[in-house]
Amino acid sequence: MTVPFGKRVHAALRDRGPFCAGIDPHGALLRQWGLDDDVAGLERFALGAVEAVAPYTSVVKPQSAFYERFGSRGIAVLERVIATAREAGSLVLLDVKRGDIGSTSQAYADAYLDPASPLAADAITASPYLGLGSLDPLFDTASRHGAGVFVLALTSNKEGPEVQHATRTDGGTVAGGVLDGLRRLNDGADPLGSFGAVVGATIGETGERLDINGPLLAPGYGAQGGTPADIRRIFGAASGAVLASSSRELLALGPDPDALRDGVRRANDDLAGLAG
Repeated sequence: MTVPFGKRVHAALRDRGPFCAGIDPHGALLRQWGLDDDVAGLERFALGAVEAVAPYTSVVKPQSAFYERFGSRGIAVLERVIATAREAGSLVLLDVKRGDIGSTSQAYADAYLDPASPLAADAITASPYLGLGSLDPLFDTASRHGAGVFVLALTSNKEGPEVQHATRTDGGTVAGGVLDGLRRLNDGADPLGSFGAVVGATIGETGERLDINGPLLAPGYGAQGGTPADIRRIFGAASGAVLASSSRELLALGPDPDALRDGVRRANDDLAGLAG
């Protein structure tokens, strides 16, 4: 068995800092870089970005949908992005937000978490809204291969509270149940478990307990309004386990690779001290 993802991400946070670089090839960003919104433009954009930032960031997070929109040729670019990031020493969190049941859930696990797959990443995002237990094939496969899973818990989109803040029969919230389940999965892991939660950096106050003994992905940092002060306020004692993620603000600095690298360094400098 390989080193568990929880140990690897803990080391990455320590050695490279808490910034997570999203590699999301929006059509508008491709055009901003002077590229066409086609497969050739996608390839130049995505590989240029990952080559610039992956040696300096703890985690690279490509959003699969922006590659899938180009079909099989786009997926081939995504495979190269994953391989390039890993060669540069960055962990890869593939943002796919999958969530299904039974054999389909297992097929997703095999596609993204089994090292035999060309799309295998260090971790993926997943949706728990068919029940957290529906993700057991993902958790089991991740454990077997030393990978990780980040589960949606408290997201920043305005529609999120319709489900996440709903009350369960035991009086707790749906989000609280997700967090409790992840805490159980990570119980006893040292220094961190491999199963994380997605909690938006702009959600404001929450009454939920966010210390799950696992990593916490905080999208919304930077251009979407999340600040280091917000992260410290929201996550409290768990701030040291936070990966603060930004895509558009960073990628808008390209195509100059030096500007992209400097953007990563500035973000890590701004986020320094979260563990304290």
